[in-house]
Amino acid sequence: MKLVANRLDVVEPSPTLAITAKASQMKASGLDVIGFGAGEPDFDTPEHIKLAAKQAMDSGKTKYTPVSGTASLRDAIIQKLKRENGLDYGRNQIIVSTGGKQVLYNLFMATLNPGDEVIIPAPYWVSYADIVRLAEGVPVIVHTSIGSGFKISPLQLENSITPKTKIFIFNSPSNPTGAAYTKKEVEALVEVLDHHSDIICVTDDIYEKILFDKIQFFNPAMISPAMKERTFIVNGVSKAYSMTGWRIGYGAGNPEIIQNMDTIQGQSTSNASSISQAAAEAALNGDQSPVETMRKAFEKRRELIVRLLNEIKGVNCLKPQGAFYVFPYLSGIYQLKGFKDLLSKSSDKSLSKCFSSVLLEKHHVAVVPGIAFGDDQAVRLSYALGESDIEKGVTRIKQFVEELR
Repeated sequence: MKLVANRLDVVEPSPTLAITAKASQMKASGLDVIGFGAGEPDFDTPEHIKLAAKQAMDSGKTKYTPVSGTASLRDAIIQKLKRENGLDYGRNQIIVSTGGKQVLYNLFMATLNPGDEVIIPAPYWVSYADIVRLAEGVPVIVHTSIGSGFKISPLQLENSITPKTKIFIFNSPSNPTGAAYTKKEVEALVEVLDHHSDIICVTDDIYEKILFDKIQFFNPAMISPAMKERTFIVNGVSKAYSMTGWRIGYGAGNPEIIQNMDTIQGQSTSNASSISQAAAEAALNGDQSPVETMRKAFEKRRELIVRLLNEIKGVNCLKPQGAFYVFPYLSGIYQLKGFKDLLSKSSDKSLSKCFSSVLLEKHHVAVVPGIAFGDDQAVRLSYALGESDIEKGVTRIKQFVEELR
């Protein structure tokens, strides 16, 4: 008898978490490992947020909350969406979950029927496609390129729509590329969606506050009232407030969808941590200056890592407009005889997996293979780490490449 459910045949363990875990094990054994793997700010959670959590514990806020979140946190989310995005929602249109990933999981479970198609621009965040498959949906991957700035065009979107299309996933700034859409680019995509009024747009806004070069944030819901009615917003406090371990994400959208997500969550985790919810409320309502401090640091690190990577012959790294990732193309390196020799000895013929595996084992640098994001030509590096580590890590990558020549 098979012990594992058949549904798990369609998903793989998160490569990002796997690489981060392996790098941590190597560090624990005494090795000097530079970790570009984890999408996690290296800053501490701001003090006023931690203080709010302590006060919540001291005042006895340690009990169950409503499944969808405390009224006060949902109100804080409503105020945030009004203040920063110009969008109006009621409490019955908001849900709080254990991280943005659970919001997406509950959303797809609540909306997808077997065979429903979900359009996902690639490169994409690793979990989109697998969660869609778990919900018995069909991921429709639309490949973008370094030439297009890793952005889907209106024509690509139009050509990907079929009678089975249920959802379009929009992510700006993007994980893994850092690509951010301008208002005009969002408007052009919305114009396509206006002709397909039965499609839900899911906008993943988790990197909303980490934008560079004075680029302004826009999602499809902000473009028109009609689009807002069929857009579902996914966001959270993990990235902007350096609260990854607190596990708070939230969703905003159609109240019927929210109610069904509440039902799913009520039969799985119930409410997110009451203490984390109090902390998230302080994050949204409180002093926002730590967010800007972190954003400026990421912008400075971006300049450093892009410059250093592009100094390596065979690497082509676009400058991201947001988030804290670079997605350098290694096409020139993959053509080197030394790399081809490594690939011939590898049991896995993925280019990016081979490169990443040897880089970690021999040079103690952790990056995530691009194939995990739907593009084998690249690898992803997170620059959410100190400048000295960035310099040390890229120097090791350069040494590895030189050995392949």
